[in-house]
Amino acid sequence: MKKLFPFFKGYRTESFLAPFFKLLEAIFELLVPLVVAAIIDVGLPSGDRGFVIRRVLLLAALGIIGFVSAVTAQYFSAKAATGFSAAVRKSVFSHTEALSFSSIDRLGIPTIINRMTADVEQLQTGVNLFLRLFMRSPFIVFGAMIMAFTLDAKAALIFLLVIVLLFIVVFAVMLISIPLYQKVQGRLDALLQRTRENLTGARVLRAFCKEADETAAFKTENQALTRMQTFVGRISALMNPLTLILVNLAVVLLIHTGAIKVDAGLMTQGTVVALYNYMAQILVELIKLANLIITLTRAVASARRVSQLLEIPSRITDGDDAATEKTEGDVITFANVSFTYDRAGEPTLSDISFSVKPGETIGVIGGTGSGKSTLMSLLARFYAVTSGEIRLNGVEITRYAEKELRRRIGFVLQKSVLFRGTLRENMQWEKADATDEEILEALSVAQGTDILNAKPEGLDMPVEEGGRNFSGGQRQRLSIARTLVKKPDILILDDSSSALDYVTEANLRRSLKNMSYRPTLFIVSQRASAVMHADRILLLEDGRLTAIGTHQELLQNSAAYREIYASQCREEAVADA
Repeated sequence: MKKLFPFFKGYRTESFLAPFFKLLEAIFELLVPLVVAAIIDVGLPSGDRGFVIRRVLLLAALGIIGFVSAVTAQYFSAKAATGFSAAVRKSVFSHTEALSFSSIDRLGIPTIINRMTADVEQLQTGVNLFLRLFMRSPFIVFGAMIMAFTLDAKAALIFLLVIVLLFIVVFAVMLISIPLYQKVQGRLDALLQRTRENLTGARVLRAFCKEADETAAFKTENQALTRMQTFVGRISALMNPLTLILVNLAVVLLIHTGAIKVDAGLMTQGTVVALYNYMAQILVELIKLANLIITLTRAVASARRVSQLLEIPSRITDGDDAATEKTEGDVITFANVSFTYDRAGEPTLSDISFSVKPGETIGVIGGTGSGKSTLMSLLARFYAVTSGEIRLNGVEITRYAEKELRRRIGFVLQKSVLFRGTLRENMQWEKADATDEEILEALSVAQGTDILNAKPEGLDMPVEEGGRNFSGGQRQRLSIARTLVKKPDILILDDSSSALDYVTEANLRRSLKNMSYRPTLFIVSQRASAVMHADRILLLEDGRLTAIGTHQELLQNSAAYREIYASQCREEAVADA
């Protein structure tokens, strides 16, 4: 919770002025019953028309001043609330961008999106109402009670009793509701997770005719959320009727007591009307306060969820070494590197050690789940190693600033993602000032020239969200070209040609080999044909590096590699035999 207070910086003035003007409005409102009582007790019995007119004009002035104060308070509270929520949302987004992949995997994308949108929106509403009502409503309640004591001390005891009872009701509902609203938001996260999975996997669901099963599962989770929301809603809904019952009973008791005292000549009619008005003010303000409390309980639950997200530290700490010099010898060294995912029972990688020289082409092959992508993610510091160390140009990679490390490494992920905009804008992600000539050169190497020539717009062709207006193979080639634009020192192709046909893949390998510059290249693939021409091949099995060598060396010395090669390239295997 404390993590959210600094976001009010820059809005302290508005946060002070909003309740200040609300207090002014409340003061003028508390004066109204006294003016009405004077009209009833003095102006009307005496027939003094001038007195009545002056008091009526005073009422009008109090109303206008109160209205101006209310509008001013509304302006400042809205400005503070929207500014605060914008700052929180920006911080949550920036913090999420800095989180390690492990933290994002653990939280889940729907949970992060829900906290960044729905929870922050709930916070904004809570802050807005808090600044407007949290000072005003208690001030009116206690102010009305004090004014009642100035009019008649014995009758005012009714006010004191009802206020005590009302606060007991309010705080009891708060204590019960806050933890329940947190559980509701957790259920909502789970529902969003299922919704996202179903929307992204809609084609798979239809292919397996699983629509009915997923609909039933969604219905079950939705009903559980509905039941919980209904339960906490019923508890919160008790606040309004309970406050109404208590206040109306107090009104009945007040009128009864006042009538007896008026008959006995112990109280004037104006005083009874003033006391009734103060009780009515308390009723109205407590209804507002009850609704405010309900909103604040939700806001507090959301604030805790947002704070929990902001409190998650990034396991990937940014280094301070921005050295750009190149050293002789090995450019990359893995020394006894092991890695275990959060909450995983066993390590994904165990005791990995190897070195790579500048300009080498390294193939990484292995079965599904052998740790190929994880190995490359550790090199790019998407995850932090559990033990061991990775050195780049003789410097431990944790010492590099993240921006400097990303400048040196170009990474084409398994899942090719393009972003909404134009093709030129996507190609300039890695290098903002890239010229058309540089982009065309990268597209040529990535075998993407035909994609460009297919549209009359050229580099200005539109790209839809996720690149859905391109095929899988086109997205992969464009992703490779986007990375090639910046000409990284180290290029990692993580199974990024899996959607390409063999001819296009062969042309891509040939183009990469004949580039104008020679980066250190990692080719991660399950295809033996994709890595067989590499200078050396790393064979991973169950998270362990079991063999290193050229294609021919592995065919001679590794039974596992021979099995992979034979299963994919039977004709070549027979010929070699």
